[in-house]
Amino acid sequence: MFPGGGQPNMQQLLKQAQKMQEELARAQQELAEAKVSGSAGGGLVEATVTGAGELVALTIAPAAVDPEDTETLADLVLAAVRDANQAAQKIQAERMGPLTQGLGGGGIPGLPF
Repeated sequence: MFPGGGQPNMQQLLKQAQKMQEELARAQQELAEAKVSGSAGGGLVEATVTGAGELVALTIAPAAVDPEDTETLADLVLAAVRDANQAAQKIQAERMGPLTQGLGGGGIPGLPF
């Protein structure tokens, strides 16, 4: 039921939905442009991802390269990428959280979701 027993103003609901959609699109664009880094092995390997989680750069220091031990290098790469992705998830939560948290609990007044 709606407060006061009346029907919601559809025009107002549509404006609110459009505004929310624009804010979400803007936040997604900001995340796509943001870059965060993660590292492993004391900086021997550094990974850079966008705020959306896309790997865009990987730097490996020469000291990390041992032809006899590629397994350790692979582990360092994985750790650096995971570290960068955790940083990306943090900024996703910071930027998208306020916009999406209301979707399941009344993000638009008058709508039951």
